[in-house]
Amino acid sequence: MKPIQNDRFLKALRREPVDRTPIWIMRQAGRYLPEYRALREQAGHFMNLCKTPELACEATLQPIRRFDLDAAILFSDILTIPDAMGLGLGFTQGEGPKFSKTVRSMADIKGLKKIEANEDLAYVIDAVRLIKQELNGKVPLIGFSGSPWTLATYMIEGGSSKEFNLAKSMLYQSPEILHALLEQLSKAVADYLQAQIEAGVDAVMIFDTWGGILSPEAYRQFSLNYMQKILSHIKLKHKNIPVILFSKGCFHSIREMADSGADALGVDWMTSVGKARELVGNKVALQGNMDPAVLYADPEKIKAEAIRIKQEFGNYPGHIFNLGHGIHPDMNPEHVACLIEAVHG
Repeated sequence: MKPIQNDRFLKALRREPVDRTPIWIMRQAGRYLPEYRALREQAGHFMNLCKTPELACEATLQPIRRFDLDAAILFSDILTIPDAMGLGLGFTQGEGPKFSKTVRSMADIKGLKKIEANEDLAYVIDAVRLIKQELNGKVPLIGFSGSPWTLATYMIEGGSSKEFNLAKSMLYQSPEILHALLEQLSKAVADYLQAQIEAGVDAVMIFDTWGGILSPEAYRQFSLNYMQKILSHIKLKHKNIPVILFSKGCFHSIREMADSGADALGVDWMTSVGKARELVGNKVALQGNMDPAVLYADPEKIKAEAIRIKQEFGNYPGHIFNLGHGIHPDMNPEHVACLIEAVHG
């Protein structure tokens, strides 16, 4: 495989000195780009875009062609695993993801398909191989999965939720059912990430989008615990592949996250990146953490905020600039270019 020409993202993950702060952006392939909207129209349906390797490859490459980003991230969706397990994923305009089946009992868990990533999610693995070929060593490729807890919330609720009453009811009323589901999901996620690594991704990220709805104790028991199992599995087989852990809203457990075996932690915008660095020291790299809404501001304000965050992190190795969550779909691409220039400046 061709050596990576721009490896500052990987160097930062290893907490090595870099010539300038690397940057990539969560949801960097998405609706804020006119070329993505045209591709989505061509696909006809979001899942067609995800399940057609050539289209997923094109979506992945679009922001790399447009911007001076330091990493590409696989275009896919976190809910591919529950879909492959037989829950029937669909997307409703304005309502987000919906499953035709839910998981609310031990019988439901036993009815889930035991998936093999290379077979049941072959379209993702094929996309990884194609993207690596098309990138031709320009920048590293990031693979990813949702965390077991985050996937479980969608599977229990049947889609997105504001209160997560069903998932949290299960946690407190029938924890044995939830643990059984999380155990099955942790094995599936580990297999899925391993398949992505073997297909060529250079780093992987676990998105724990809904870890922050849990109390600190529940987070450690029902979310972090299972991500640590995944990390142990990956590091046993691929110790040189960096893993980024992103638990949104979980600053309360940042020390425990730093001890999880992850190489880097994503930091949301509700957290001071300087304070996070003080608490974790040199154990892990940190990724983040500008509020996505800053991109609504004028270019000078965007530049000022990027410089402030870099200064707050300090002159230490191991900072990857990113937003504190995904970019909003109505952002101006020119403001993204402004941000990247400010970070690299």
